[in-house]
Amino acid sequence: MSNTGFSTFACLFFACCFCYSIARPTKLNQEASNDRPVIGILTQMISDTAMKPFGKTYIPSSYVKYIESGGSRVMPIGLTLTTADYESIFRKINGLVFIGGAVDLEKSDYARVAKIFYRLALKANDNGDFFPIWGTCMGMQLLTVLVAGKSLLEKTTADNVALHLNLTSEANSSKMFEGFPQKLMSALTEEPLTGNFHHYGLSVKNFQENEPLRSFFSLLSTNVAENQVHFVSTIEGRKYPFYGVQWHPEVNRFQWDRKLNFPHSAHAVQLSSLLAQFFVNEGRRSLHQFDNLEEEASSLIYNDTPEYAGNFTGYEQIYFF
Repeated sequence: MSNTGFSTFACLFFACCFCYSIARPTKLNQEASNDRPVIGILTQMISDTAMKPFGKTYIPSSYVKYIESGGSRVMPIGLTLTTADYESIFRKINGLVFIGGAVDLEKSDYARVAKIFYRLALKANDNGDFFPIWGTCMGMQLLTVLVAGKSLLEKTTADNVALHLNLTSEANSSKMFEGFPQKLMSALTEEPLTGNFHHYGLSVKNFQENEPLRSFFSLLSTNVAENQVHFVSTIEGRKYPFYGVQWHPEVNRFQWDRKLNFPHSAHAVQLSSLLAQFFVNEGRRSLHQFDNLEEEASSLIYNDTPEYAGNFTGYEQIYFF
């Protein structure tokens, strides 16, 4: 690069830094757009013995790549901070993801921290400060526990199986599937596009009989478990931008273990891509920002290095903390 080119670049860079530092809107305009979103991912507690030598919590890299592919950056969020720390983080990130795993959804540190962010998100959205939350697999189960105030989960085994979705009448008017090509919507009901790896879930019966859940969430799809229990597989908030899937859209593009049923068809990839873009676009509606560029840079997952884990887990790479 020439000296003149470098000088121009430097001027533009520092001008952008200056504007960033002084222009920090705090109130959401529904039409506003944040083109530099940061989505937080709550780290998961390690229960697998093979993973314990590497750390206490983790995030599979597939979740990180999934969010990044939608046009966002990622901030990993640990489980040992104070409530004040989490309140500070909340004011900086533009959305939050609860990933899958296996922990107590009522008494664990994971549940405790999730409840803090859940309450902050409720209050923020009530005040016009848009903030979305996404839950995958156990993350969706966690959302139902937070809304119901208790666990209503039961055995709904659908482990290592790809399924089509039984879409409800509410799916066609949902935000999650809005804008999906009709061909893909049809494929969702006919082709095994969703990877399932769970033993417990929320039955349709328990969902329909629980008024808080029924009034909070729209039921977008169901499936049938190995024990023939009809379970909830896709939900979205009626009022709040909270979304949950019992299946794993991130595996369609970013996990490749041949022993596991990860859907990799063209429609499966398209489904994963559109959902990642959807949630990140929800994050763009949040105008939360870091106090300065240095703080932002030091908080992102780029500072961490994933470990190869394909030789002892079903994940190719994992971030350990």
